[in-house]
Amino acid sequence: MTNLERVALEIKDVGLYDLILQDVQKIAGKNRVSKEEIEHILIDHPEIFEEYKQTNVEYNLSNIHLKNIDISSLKDECKTKAEKVNENLDVLRSIEKYTLDFEHSSVLVIIFSIEFFVLFSVQYFIVLLSLKAWQWYIYGIFALSILAAWQYAKKEKKKYKRLSTKYEELYVQTLEMIDELEEKNCIKKDDLWIMESDEHVKA
Repeated sequence: MTNLERVALEIKDVGLYDLILQDVQKIAGKNRVSKEEIEHILIDHPEIFEEYKQTNVEYNLSNIHLKNIDISSLKDECKTKAEKVNENLDVLRSIEKYTLDFEHSSVLVIIFSIEFFVLFSVQYFIVLLSLKAWQWYIYGIFALSILAAWQYAKKEKKKYKRLSTKYEELYVQTLEMIDELEEKNCIKKDDLWIMESDEHVKA
């Protein structure tokens, strides 16, 4: 559901992907690479494609380059299946962020930020407010906050794994349904491609 031509164009022209473009240029052995050359590199080097997709997820951009199917002109089985595809696409977009490695997710950044703030507060209460007599109680509260953060991170990690698995399964299922609709002449997949993101600013 990710359009290779669009990926190549975005890597070539959109500043967000400059680091990926540098990797492509190293592989190509030159600074100026065409869209076609980038497409070939994406095919031959799937790790570059994965880097593109991970970058999108990190910036809350979708790797699903298909729009929902217009069901207004469809009937019977075509319409029923198309409605299911649209429903699946909406779910996929909503849980796509969970395909990011948990270790690189914003959840961990938030947890570490909160713990840093708590640690700073602990030092403030003990040193600046002269509460050394209470320091072990305060450190105890800090230790409890670490335990709570660890438990929350563990819970979120399980959630990421569960929803990532769901995403992969639903992705394959939806792609098969789209192929079936195209085989039955209900839709043309080429008409569904979104070839440009409104979120991107050209470099």
